[in-house]
Amino acid sequence: MATNENTKLTRILSIDGGGIRGILPGQILVSLEAKLKVISKKPDARIADYFDLIAGTSTGGILSCMYLLPSEKNKNRPRFSAEKAVDLYLDRGDEIFDISFWQKLRSGAGIIDEKYSAKELEEALDDYIGDLKLSELLKPCLITSYDIKRRKGHFFRSHKAKKDESYNFKVKEAARATSAAPTYFEVARVKAMDKLVYPLIDGGVFVNNPALCAYSEARTWQFDAKRNKPKAAEMMILSLGTGGSDKSFEYKKAKDWGAVEWIVPIIDIMMSGVADTVHYQLTQIYDAVEKPDQYLRISPKLFTADSAMDNASAENLTKLKNDGEQNAKDFDKELTAFAKLLVKNE
Repeated sequence: MATNENTKLTRILSIDGGGIRGILPGQILVSLEAKLKVISKKPDARIADYFDLIAGTSTGGILSCMYLLPSEKNKNRPRFSAEKAVDLYLDRGDEIFDISFWQKLRSGAGIIDEKYSAKELEEALDDYIGDLKLSELLKPCLITSYDIKRRKGHFFRSHKAKKDESYNFKVKEAARATSAAPTYFEVARVKAMDKLVYPLIDGGVFVNNPALCAYSEARTWQFDAKRNKPKAAEMMILSLGTGGSDKSFEYKKAKDWGAVEWIVPIIDIMMSGVADTVHYQLTQIYDAVEKPDQYLRISPKLFTADSAMDNASAENLTKLKNDGEQNAKDFDKELTAFAKLLVKNE
């Protein structure tokens, strides 16, 4: 019989949204996975092995799915290493965020229609993920999106999908839905295994940092005999941002902006504001239970890369990769301590 006497910490990974800047947390997790291999003395260690729940929004949702995909040869092992997972962006990013002359003309550069065709994104997701279902993922996940018909958040949860077909979707459709950023890609239309249809957009419109949602989800769930409905003090959370713009807006200009001028700034302000609020709340929670070392938030800095969510030029992809590696070095001490705690609670 399950009890609330947990003997292991529940380990949570949360990844923000941020378009092509997903390369930044992706590279930080490459570094973390390398540390896990050394500390655990397991050369085949993977991110999925050391987290009980992985949550993600938009680009973070795609990465979450990639870490949890089962291998085609061994359904009990992850398909991709952290390095191979981030290759989705490095290898296909320029195609996903490629805009033809006619698309640019037709969309008014994203003003009157979506800026990019979803075709390349959908093809990349199909190539990497195939027709796997959420119920086949290795560990519980929480992938965010927003239902524009029902006007509420929609969460893709693999642990729910294993028990109820109404929660079960193709993984590639969940990844497509969580990344359907308004003005960038058209609304995703996805269908659950019970045939119910959902019109969904990027979860970043309401929860760009899903760490607090992941915390709340974990509070209700029994992961195994050692981790049952954990309290804050019985969880450890690694929350990864995707960098962002530090651009400020001048009052003299902003005071006269209309809807068109506000489109891009308001999306950026909304995403960064939500992320900061969640970080503040979790910091207070872990300070209150006197376990500050069990919550680690890394908001990567952009040293050389462009902050635009859709700049997937070859030059910027290289800069994002380098910036991600530099952030991992800058947080080496914190990542090492966290990796040791992850292994201890295996």
